[in-house]
Amino acid sequence: MGIDVGSVRVGIALSDPGGVLAHPVTTVPPEDMEAVTALMAEHAVRTVYVGLPRTLRGDEGPAAGMARGYARDLASRVAPVPVRLVDERLTTVSAHRQLGAGGMRERGRRSVVDQAAAVLILQGALDLESSSGRPAGELVSTGRKPRHARRRKEHG
Repeated sequence: MGIDVGSVRVGIALSDPGGVLAHPVTTVPPEDMEAVTALMAEHAVRTVYVGLPRTLRGDEGPAAGMARGYARDLASRVAPVPVRLVDERLTTVSAHRQLGAGGMRERGRRSVVDQAAAVLILQGALDLESSSGRPAGELVSTGRKPRHARRRKEHG
């Protein structure tokens, strides 16, 4: 699953079962985490990629903080499913361009641009993993110790 976090909307994309091709699914309000977790369960999602907005220089601003917070909250709800933050530089700009090139008017773009950005986030992660053999992005910690670590300490 690919997620583009915005202050008004969260775009969601999924891939085919083989993890080759991403496609848009829906847009939900950022506070509707239950819709996201329901989609994950319905589609047996194995990994979630949340876009991390950075400046062209690689710096993080307020939007990155919002994405990190969203990813942490989601990770704590869906553990042990991994949630990973991936660089999403220019995905929204690219999504706007692609939708415009496809003939979509500016007004109609608002409702689907977040989904299109989520597709770009997910497709980028899938392509990187396919070519490198390594997971894309940065694993989001839930802040909890793994079960086996807690057990060792308790029996210790």
